[in-house]
Amino acid sequence: MSKEQLYDCIIIGAGPGGLQGAIHLARCNRKVLLVDQGGGRTKLANDIVNYLGIPAIDGFELTRIGFLQARSFGVTVKSKTTVTRVVKAADLFKVETGTDSYSARYLITASDAKDILPQLKNLRRFLGKGFYTSVASDGHRTKDTELLVMGDNLDAVRLALSMKKMYTDRVVLLLEDITLPGEFLDILVDHLITVIRGNPVELLGQNQLTGILLADGRSLSCQTIMADYGCRLNDDYLKNLPLERDRDNFRIMADHTGESSVPGLFVTGGLRTDHDLTIIAAGQGATAAIEINTRLLEL
Repeated sequence: MSKEQLYDCIIIGAGPGGLQGAIHLARCNRKVLLVDQGGGRTKLANDIVNYLGIPAIDGFELTRIGFLQARSFGVTVKSKTTVTRVVKAADLFKVETGTDSYSARYLITASDAKDILPQLKNLRRFLGKGFYTSVASDGHRTKDTELLVMGDNLDAVRLALSMKKMYTDRVVLLLEDITLPGEFLDILVDHLITVIRGNPVELLGQNQLTGILLADGRSLSCQTIMADYGCRLNDDYLKNLPLERDRDNFRIMADHTGESSVPGLFVTGGLRTDHDLTIIAAGQGATAAIEINTRLLEL
Protein backbone atom coordinates (compact mmCIF):
# COMPACT_ATOMS: atom_id res chain seq x y z
CA MET A 1 0.00 0.00 0.00
CA SER A 2 1.34 3.42 -0.92
CA LYS A 3 2.10 6.12 1.64
CA GLU A 4 -1.14 7.65 2.88
CA GLN A 5 -1.93 11.17 1.67
CA LEU A 6 -3.92 13.80 3.57
CA TYR A 7 -6.61 15.97 1.90
CA ASP A 8 -9.02 18.59 3.12
CA CYS A 9 -11.85 16.63 1.50
CA ILE A 10 -12.21 13.38 -0.37
CA ILE A 11 -15.18 13.06 -2.71
CA ILE A 12 -16.37 9.62 -3.76
CA GLY A 13 -18.32 9.63 -7.01
CA ALA A 14 -18.22 12.01 -9.97
CA GLY A 15 -21.88 12.68 -10.51
CA PRO A 16 -23.24 16.24 -10.41
CA GLY A 17 -23.03 16.39 -6.61
CA GLY A 18 -19.46 15.17 -6.44
CA LEU A 19 -18.22 17.36 -9.28
CA GLN A 20 -19.94 20.50 -7.99
CA GLY A 21 -18.58 19.91 -4.50
CA ALA A 22 -15.08 19.41 -5.89
CA ILE A 23 -15.24 22.58 -8.01
CA HIS A 24 -16.42 24.73 -5.12
CA LEU A 25 -13.85 23.47 -2.62
CA ALA A 26 -10.98 23.71 -5.11
CA ARG A 27 -11.97 27.29 -5.92
CA CYS A 28 -11.50 27.95 -2.20
CA ASN A 29 -7.94 26.64 -2.57
CA ARG A 30 -8.68 23.40 -0.72
CA LYS A 31 -6.83 20.16 -1.35
CA VAL A 32 -9.46 17.88 -2.90
CA LEU A 33 -9.33 14.28 -4.10
CA LEU A 34 -12.11 13.04 -6.37
CA VAL A 35 -12.36 9.26 -6.67
CA ASP A 36 -14.42 8.06 -9.63
CA GLN A 37 -15.30 4.47 -10.44
CA GLY A 38 -16.44 5.46 -13.92
CA GLY A 39 -20.14 4.68 -13.94
CA GLY A 40 -23.13 6.59 -12.64
CA ARG A 41 -26.67 7.27 -13.81
CA THR A 42 -25.90 10.80 -14.99
CA LYS A 43 -23.48 9.54 -17.64
CA LEU A 44 -26.25 7.32 -19.03
CA ALA A 45 -28.78 10.16 -19.39
CA ASN A 46 -29.50 10.75 -23.07
CA ASP A 47 -31.02 14.19 -22.85
CA ILE A 48 -31.08 16.39 -19.72
CA VAL A 49 -33.49 19.26 -20.37
CA ASN A 50 -34.25 20.60 -16.87
CA TYR A 51 -30.84 21.95 -15.87
CA LEU A 52 -30.93 25.73 -15.47
CA GLY A 53 -29.11 27.59 -18.24
CA ILE A 54 -28.61 24.51 -20.44
CA PRO A 55 -31.53 23.86 -22.84
CA ALA A 56 -30.39 20.27 -23.48
CA ILE A 57 -27.29 18.18 -22.81
CA ASP A 58 -26.54 14.50 -22.48
CA GLY A 59 -25.18 13.20 -19.21
CA PHE A 60 -21.83 12.11 -20.62
CA GLU A 61 -21.12 15.62 -21.93
CA LEU A 62 -22.23 17.29 -18.69
CA THR A 63 -19.88 15.01 -16.75
CA ARG A 64 -17.02 15.59 -19.20
CA ILE A 65 -17.30 19.35 -18.81
CA GLY A 66 -17.50 18.95 -15.02
CA PHE A 67 -14.22 17.03 -14.97
CA LEU A 68 -12.52 19.77 -17.02
CA GLN A 69 -13.77 22.42 -14.61
CA ALA A 70 -12.66 20.43 -11.56
CA ARG A 71 -9.19 19.81 -12.95
CA SER A 72 -8.82 23.47 -13.95
CA PHE A 73 -9.07 24.40 -10.26
CA GLY A 74 -6.55 21.78 -9.18
CA VAL A 75 -8.73 18.84 -8.09
CA THR A 76 -6.80 15.56 -8.00
CA VAL A 77 -8.80 12.91 -9.86
CA LYS A 78 -8.42 9.16 -9.46
CA SER A 79 -10.39 7.67 -12.36
CA LYS A 80 -11.54 4.07 -12.74
CA THR A 81 -10.89 3.57 -9.05
CA THR A 82 -13.20 1.71 -6.68
CA VAL A 83 -13.36 2.62 -3.00
CA THR A 84 -13.51 -0.58 -0.97
CA ARG A 85 -13.79 0.78 2.56
CA VAL A 86 -14.12 3.97 4.57
CA VAL A 87 -13.28 4.13 8.27
CA LYS A 88 -13.13 7.04 10.67
CA ALA A 89 -10.49 7.35 13.34
CA ALA A 90 -10.42 10.41 15.57
CA ASP A 91 -11.16 13.35 13.25
CA LEU A 92 -9.95 11.79 10.01
CA PHE A 93 -11.62 9.64 7.36
CA LYS A 94 -9.50 6.91 5.84
CA VAL A 95 -10.51 5.93 2.31
CA GLU A 96 -9.15 2.66 0.96
CA THR A 97 -9.02 1.35 -2.58
CA GLY A 98 -7.57 -1.94 -3.70
CA THR A 99 -4.01 -0.55 -3.70
CA ASP A 100 -3.98 2.84 -2.01
CA SER A 101 -5.14 4.68 1.08
CA TYR A 102 -6.03 8.36 1.50
CA SER A 103 -7.11 10.45 4.46
CA ALA A 104 -9.17 13.61 4.79
CA ARG A 105 -10.83 15.78 7.38
CA TYR A 106 -14.10 15.66 5.47
CA LEU A 107 -15.82 13.29 3.10
CA ILE A 108 -18.54 13.80 0.48
CA THR A 109 -20.24 10.65 -0.77
CA ALA A 110 -21.73 11.11 -4.23
CA SER A 111 -21.67 7.54 -5.54
CA ASP A 112 -25.43 7.58 -6.21
CA ALA A 113 -27.63 4.55 -6.90
CA LYS A 114 -28.20 2.11 -9.73
CA ASP A 115 -31.65 1.41 -11.13
CA ILE A 116 -32.75 -2.22 -11.06
CA LEU A 117 -33.81 -3.04 -14.61
CA PRO A 118 -35.89 -5.98 -15.82
CA GLN A 119 -34.26 -8.56 -18.07
CA LEU A 120 -35.74 -7.60 -21.44
CA LYS A 121 -34.59 -8.25 -24.97
CA ASN A 122 -33.97 -4.94 -26.80
CA LEU A 123 -33.79 -2.94 -23.56
CA ARG A 124 -30.56 -1.26 -24.60
CA ARG A 125 -32.19 -0.10 -27.83
CA PHE A 126 -34.99 1.76 -26.05
CA LEU A 127 -33.47 2.74 -22.70
CA GLY A 128 -33.94 6.50 -22.49
CA LYS A 129 -35.71 6.41 -25.85
CA GLY A 130 -39.17 5.18 -24.92
CA PHE A 131 -38.28 3.12 -21.84
CA TYR A 132 -37.80 5.29 -18.74
CA THR A 133 -37.25 4.84 -15.01
CA SER A 134 -37.40 8.40 -13.66
CA VAL A 135 -40.59 10.47 -13.56
CA ALA A 136 -38.67 13.55 -12.45
CA SER A 137 -36.29 13.37 -15.41
CA ASP A 138 -38.39 11.83 -18.16
CA GLY A 139 -42.05 11.93 -17.18
CA HIS A 140 -42.73 14.77 -19.63
CA ARG A 141 -41.67 12.51 -22.50
CA THR A 142 -44.77 10.37 -21.92
CA LYS A 143 -47.23 13.25 -22.35
CA ASP A 144 -50.33 12.23 -24.37
CA THR A 145 -48.78 8.83 -25.24
CA GLU A 146 -50.04 5.29 -24.82
CA LEU A 147 -48.17 4.56 -21.59
CA LEU A 148 -47.36 1.27 -19.91
CA VAL A 149 -46.30 1.48 -16.27
CA MET A 150 -44.54 -1.66 -15.06
CA GLY A 151 -42.97 -2.95 -11.87
CA ASP A 152 -42.93 -5.57 -9.13
CA ASN A 153 -43.89 -3.49 -6.10
CA LEU A 154 -46.67 -1.26 -4.76
CA ASP A 155 -44.74 1.83 -5.79
CA ALA A 156 -45.67 0.93 -9.37
CA VAL A 157 -49.33 1.44 -8.43
CA ARG A 158 -48.60 4.90 -7.07
CA LEU A 159 -46.53 5.59 -10.18
CA ALA A 160 -49.40 4.65 -12.50
CA LEU A 161 -51.79 6.96 -10.63
CA SER A 162 -49.30 9.82 -10.71
CA MET A 163 -48.61 9.42 -14.43
CA LYS A 164 -52.31 9.55 -15.23
CA LYS A 165 -52.79 12.68 -13.15
CA MET A 166 -49.84 14.46 -14.75
CA TYR A 167 -49.21 13.27 -18.29
CA THR A 168 -51.62 10.99 -20.10
CA ASP A 169 -55.08 9.45 -19.86
CA ARG A 170 -53.95 6.24 -21.55
CA VAL A 171 -52.25 4.27 -18.77
CA VAL A 172 -52.01 0.49 -18.38
CA LEU A 173 -50.31 -1.06 -15.34
CA LEU A 174 -48.30 -4.27 -15.82
CA LEU A 175 -47.41 -6.02 -12.58
CA GLU A 176 -45.00 -8.89 -11.94
CA ASP A 177 -45.08 -11.21 -8.95
CA ILE A 178 -47.32 -9.10 -6.76
CA THR A 179 -50.89 -9.42 -5.48
CA LEU A 180 -52.61 -6.10 -4.90
CA PRO A 181 -54.70 -5.41 -1.81
CA GLY A 182 -58.36 -4.83 -2.65
CA GLU A 183 -58.24 -1.12 -1.84
CA PHE A 184 -55.49 -0.60 -4.39
CA LEU A 185 -57.52 -2.35 -7.08
CA ASP A 186 -60.54 -0.19 -6.25
CA ILE A 187 -58.50 2.99 -6.65
CA LEU A 188 -57.12 1.84 -9.99
CA VAL A 189 -60.61 0.97 -11.24
CA ASP A 190 -61.86 4.40 -10.13
CA HIS A 191 -59.12 6.00 -12.22
CA LEU A 192 -59.82 3.77 -15.24
CA ILE A 193 -56.37 2.17 -15.15
CA THR A 194 -56.29 -1.38 -16.51
CA VAL A 195 -54.19 -3.84 -14.51
CA ILE A 196 -52.44 -6.71 -16.32
CA ARG A 197 -50.33 -9.41 -14.68
CA GLY A 198 -47.52 -11.07 -16.57
CA ASN A 199 -43.80 -11.45 -17.06
CA PRO A 200 -42.33 -9.19 -19.76
CA VAL A 201 -39.56 -10.63 -21.91
CA GLU A 202 -39.03 -8.34 -24.92
CA LEU A 203 -39.53 -4.76 -26.04
CA LEU A 204 -41.09 -4.47 -29.49
CA GLY A 205 -40.36 -2.00 -32.28
CA GLN A 206 -37.57 -0.93 -34.57
CA ASN A 207 -36.81 2.79 -34.45
CA GLN A 208 -39.63 3.50 -32.00
CA LEU A 209 -41.13 1.51 -29.15
CA THR A 210 -44.43 -0.08 -30.16
CA GLY A 211 -45.12 -2.59 -27.39
CA ILE A 212 -43.93 -5.32 -25.08
CA LEU A 213 -44.05 -9.12 -25.34
CA LEU A 214 -44.97 -11.26 -22.33
CA ALA A 215 -43.66 -14.73 -21.53
CA ASP A 216 -47.06 -16.32 -22.24
CA GLY A 217 -47.10 -14.93 -25.78
CA ARG A 218 -49.35 -11.95 -25.20
CA SER A 219 -48.23 -8.58 -26.52
CA LEU A 220 -49.24 -5.20 -25.13
CA SER A 221 -49.28 -2.08 -27.25
CA CYS A 222 -47.57 1.05 -25.91
CA GLN A 223 -45.59 4.06 -27.09
CA THR A 224 -43.75 4.70 -23.82
CA ILE A 225 -42.89 2.74 -20.67
CA MET A 226 -42.23 4.02 -17.16
CA ALA A 227 -40.75 1.28 -14.98
CA ASP A 228 -40.22 0.97 -11.23
CA TYR A 229 -38.22 -2.01 -9.96
CA GLY A 230 -36.41 -0.07 -7.27
CA CYS A 231 -32.69 0.66 -7.09
CA ARG A 232 -29.48 -0.41 -5.36
CA LEU A 233 -27.31 2.09 -3.54
CA ASN A 234 -23.62 2.23 -4.39
CA ASP A 235 -22.63 2.41 -0.74
CA ASP A 236 -21.01 -0.89 0.21
CA TYR A 237 -17.84 0.96 1.19
CA LEU A 238 -19.77 2.74 3.98
CA LYS A 239 -20.97 -0.40 5.76
CA ASN A 240 -18.50 0.02 8.64
CA LEU A 241 -19.88 3.45 9.58
CA PRO A 242 -22.86 3.95 11.95
CA LEU A 243 -24.99 5.91 9.50
CA GLU A 244 -28.58 6.76 10.35
CA ARG A 245 -30.89 5.66 7.55
CA ASP A 246 -34.58 5.99 6.73
CA ARG A 247 -37.29 3.76 8.20
CA ASP A 248 -36.58 1.13 5.55
CA ASN A 249 -32.90 1.17 6.57
CA PHE A 250 -32.06 2.11 2.99
CA ARG A 251 -31.23 5.72 2.12
CA ILE A 252 -28.96 7.84 4.30
CA MET A 253 -30.42 10.58 6.48
CA ALA A 254 -28.82 14.03 6.17
CA ASP A 255 -29.45 17.50 7.58
CA HIS A 256 -29.93 20.73 5.61
CA THR A 257 -26.20 20.95 4.87
CA GLY A 258 -26.05 17.34 3.70
CA GLU A 259 -24.18 16.12 6.77
CA SER A 260 -25.00 12.59 7.89
CA SER A 261 -25.15 11.22 11.43
CA VAL A 262 -21.39 10.64 11.14
CA PRO A 263 -19.85 14.09 11.73
CA GLY A 264 -17.89 15.31 8.72
CA LEU A 265 -19.48 12.91 6.25
CA PHE A 266 -21.76 14.64 3.73
CA VAL A 267 -24.17 12.94 1.33
CA THR A 268 -25.49 13.97 -2.10
CA GLY A 269 -27.74 12.57 -4.79
CA GLY A 270 -29.42 9.19 -4.79
CA LEU A 271 -27.79 8.02 -1.56
CA ARG A 272 -29.83 10.39 0.58
CA THR A 273 -33.50 10.84 1.39
CA ASP A 274 -34.34 13.66 -0.99
CA HIS A 275 -35.54 14.37 -4.51
CA ASP A 276 -33.18 12.74 -6.98
CA LEU A 277 -32.50 15.22 -9.79
CA THR A 278 -29.25 16.23 -11.48
CA ILE A 279 -29.65 19.89 -10.63
CA ILE A 280 -30.62 19.12 -7.02
CA ALA A 281 -27.60 16.85 -6.57
CA ALA A 282 -25.36 19.65 -7.87
CA GLY A 283 -26.90 22.02 -5.36
CA GLN A 284 -26.34 19.50 -2.59
CA GLY A 285 -22.68 19.24 -3.59
CA ALA A 286 -22.28 23.00 -3.45
CA THR A 287 -24.07 23.22 -0.09
CA ALA A 288 -21.85 20.53 1.43
CA ALA A 289 -18.71 22.20 0.06
CA ILE A 290 -19.70 25.59 1.48
CA GLU A 291 -20.26 24.04 4.93
CA ILE A 292 -16.96 22.16 4.78
CA ASN A 293 -15.02 25.26 3.77
CA THR A 294 -16.63 27.25 6.57
CA ARG A 295 -15.50 24.66 9.10
CA LEU A 296 -11.99 24.57 7.68
CA LEU A 297 -11.78 28.32 8.17
CA GLU A 298 -12.61 27.79 11.83
CA LEU A 299 -9.81 25.30 12.45
